[in-house]
Amino acid sequence: MPVPHEAGPGATIDHVGLAVRSIAEALAFYRDVLGLPVSAPESADGATVVSLSLGGSQIELLEAADPTSPIARFIARRGPGIHHVCVRVPDLDAALARCRAAGYRLVDEAPRPGAHGRRVAFLHPTATAGILVELTD
Repeated sequence: MPVPHEAGPGATIDHVGLAVRSIAEALAFYRDVLGLPVSAPESADGATVVSLSLGGSQIELLEAADPTSPIARFIARRGPGIHHVCVRVPDLDAALARCRAAGYRLVDEAPRPGAHGRRVAFLHPTATAGILVELTD
């Protein structure tokens, strides 16, 4: 029987980012039906971001605040849905160095400011089986 692989030491799912047309409409389910606690809205990358606590992780609702933002482009191409998965790593700089050394295509060559005042960097979906992966520390 195969043994499941464990994530690198200290790596966890931080959040799943969901591209939505309307945060207010999405909250009708996540907050009002599921009862998830909601953070105050903030802005990042041309989007309004609201986080909902779910166990040790979060769900981020991402609504385009700018029609040219990555979220607006994503919704125009694919419609609402899962935009990215964010993995929290103990050392973002070291994780990016390992990605570079392994030949993974990076969207962000260096960490940049993200939501919640955290440093983030994205890996291109072509490098990660079609999933946009965000790393944070």
